[in-house]
Amino acid sequence: MAVETIVIAGGGTGGHLYPGIAIAQELQRRRPALSIVFAGAGRPLERRIVEEHGYTLLAIASGGVVGTSIGKRIRGVLRAALGFFEAMHNLRKLNPKAVIGVGGYASGPTVAAAVIMRIPTLIQEQNYYPGLTNRLLASWVSRVAISFEESRALLGGRGVLTGNPIRGEFHAIGPAPRSGTLRVFVVGGSQGSRAINDAVIEALPHLASRRAAMRFLHGTGPGDLERVRDAYAAGGFDADVSDYITDIQAAYAGAEVVVARAGAGTVSELAACGRASILVPLPTAAHDHQRYNARKLEETGAAIMLEEKVLSGAALAGTLISLMNDPERVAAMARAAATLSSPRAAARIADLVDEMVA
Repeated sequence: MAVETIVIAGGGTGGHLYPGIAIAQELQRRRPALSIVFAGAGRPLERRIVEEHGYTLLAIASGGVVGTSIGKRIRGVLRAALGFFEAMHNLRKLNPKAVIGVGGYASGPTVAAAVIMRIPTLIQEQNYYPGLTNRLLASWVSRVAISFEESRALLGGRGVLTGNPIRGEFHAIGPAPRSGTLRVFVVGGSQGSRAINDAVIEALPHLASRRAAMRFLHGTGPGDLERVRDAYAAGGFDADVSDYITDIQAAYAGAEVVVARAGAGTVSELAACGRASILVPLPTAAHDHQRYNARKLEETGAAIMLEEKVLSGAALAGTLISLMNDPERVAAMARAAATLSSPRAAARIADLVDEMVA
């Protein structure tokens, strides 16, 4: 008997990949013999994440066409066209039962090829404001899964509200510790980390009188470790600083307040963990989608948004001090974040896939 295959297309960043992995794990829980193949850009981080979870990654040509120069847009379109034909070749060989697009440059060519080949298709939109690829594909695919109710209007009225799939261990994290010491987790990350790192360094002198009541865990991202570590040490702060946080679940578990960008993965993790946050949207994100994500959490009462144009050490310090002075607000923000959690998101998407291939 031939092994059934499903292709999950997209990635490029962990924010796109991890929801795809959560979907893959749920599908294989239901059908252990199912083969899952990822199609992506083939970047080292992407390949490492996929292979660590036991899956195969097929690299196809892809490139961005939003927020770049004219020359880069032209190259992006040409690479997407090449990726489309590569995807058709791969899909003919794999003969999958379905193709799932999870966003990222490789999602568009692969899902478009599947549509042309009449393979059942599903796109999963992780952000409040849908990306260009998903907006173009929404009218043509078999199913659309959305993380925010408001996204449906931007996808031609299509979309089943499923939430954004997050690995199950995030949902198992309990309430934030309340020890009288404000525990702050700073996620510098790899995209635009310097702006957050700069703001933290500038904030430390403003927080000097409160340092005994604060504890920091700070992931600086590459290239900024020593500078940030030295700043905490010079100020006498209790801080655990590293360039990359390997145990992200433990980091969330030990935090009361998270300072981070507002990518789809981050806001979904904050909801799953039930953590208060200060969000600094990446201003160069396509279609400014991080600001929409952050605004949704702020409107829900789960976060405070500090746009990068107003981000400063004084502003960040003032926000942290206000939260230190109002622990009940921090607890209320955490409860509000939890209301946005979707623990059954992967199961709901798997249900849609089962409907498609039935």
